[in-house]
Amino acid sequence: MEQKVAGIAGYGENAEHLAEQYESIEFEDVYRDVLHLFPTQPSEILDIGAGSGRDSAALARKGHAVTAIEPTKELREEGQLRHSMKNIHWIDDHLPTLKVAKQQARSFDVILLTAVWMHLEKEERKIAMKVISELLRLRGKIIMTLRHGPVPDGRQMFDVSAQETVELAGQSGLQVRHVSERQDMFSRNDVSWSIVVLEKI
Repeated sequence: MEQKVAGIAGYGENAEHLAEQYESIEFEDVYRDVLHLFPTQPSEILDIGAGSGRDSAALARKGHAVTAIEPTKELREEGQLRHSMKNIHWIDDHLPTLKVAKQQARSFDVILLTAVWMHLEKEERKIAMKVISELLRLRGKIIMTLRHGPVPDGRQMFDVSAQETVELAGQSGLQVRHVSERQDMFSRNDVSWSIVVLEKI
């Protein structure tokens, strides 16, 4: 099944290196501009494309119950090894349909997508936005980062703007709470990021 997920191309064979890279930066640094929008009370959080589990672990340490979705087997195993915490539940699932997550019939206060959305084609993004909106509780938030810049060899990525994302979200009952831009944390001059926060109304 994993080979059919085009967006994960190039991740499995580099899982250990990528995990080291992800873990070299802190959750609080990645989301410093929107930390105030995360819940302060214990909440249900869905981390889509959890990678090495850096963000899931940071949120779990704050008392949240985290469902970590990672379709790349090697990265998922890295995450489970590095962050074996009782309040992180790892599952093998993927966008745009999130069939496994939907079968569990749960809803979430926060859905996190860190460097994930740009892997989806336009039609996949339409499907995925509707799906994640359905998994979100009323007044819940989707917090995502969008990567802008050249596509690394062997990867599938698309240039997705914050504006397009906000407009698409509006079609699924989501309103924008925050949009900002930031430089790359690995000091790549040709890479930049958008941070988008959406709320279910």
